[in-house]
Amino acid sequence: MPHCSRRHLCLAVFGAALPWRAWAAFDFWTSEYTATRSELQAMLAKQFPMSQRYAELVSVALSDPQLDLNAATNRAAITARVSITSPLLRAGRINGTVALSSALRYDAAARALRLEQPKAERLELQGVSGGDAERLQQIGGLVAQELLQGRVLRSFTVEELSFGRKTYEIGEITVLADGIKVELK
Repeated sequence: MPHCSRRHLCLAVFGAALPWRAWAAFDFWTSEYTATRSELQAMLAKQFPMSQRYAELVSVALSDPQLDLNAATNRAAITARVSITSPLLRAGRINGTVALSSALRYDAAARALRLEQPKAERLELQGVSGGDAERLQQIGGLVAQELLQGRVLRSFTVEELSFGRKTYEIGEITVLADGIKVELK
């Protein structure tokens, strides 16, 4: 019978009690949990497409989100295709791209990491210019911000936040180049 240290036995016992996905990202030595950019991208993509009407005359739709993470600013960045439709537009529809950045907050009641105060950084529209473009960019940016405010970027199960007999709370949130690390306290 091979010799097993207490540490290895502890890892085997606790590892069996946790779902593999949670155990793989949970570093119980440093009390941190890291969600990868690809995991976050997949969760975000499930919430699209989304749309909202503005002033009963304009409809703004977002699709195909691409998540980027900015460690320098500790913010998430989302680029999405935008489509603005209105009976007041000659073409009826204008397409483009919107880029937003957002802070992150933890919602303890929902056990979710949410987008907080997203800000439209850039909105490019095809086939429109001048004053019309400026007004549509303002409307499109405002609606995109409203659509993303409070959206869940990552939710946690009770099992993921539990280790042994202890249930952790989320503390500090740190954006990394290819993931988001949360402190478990």
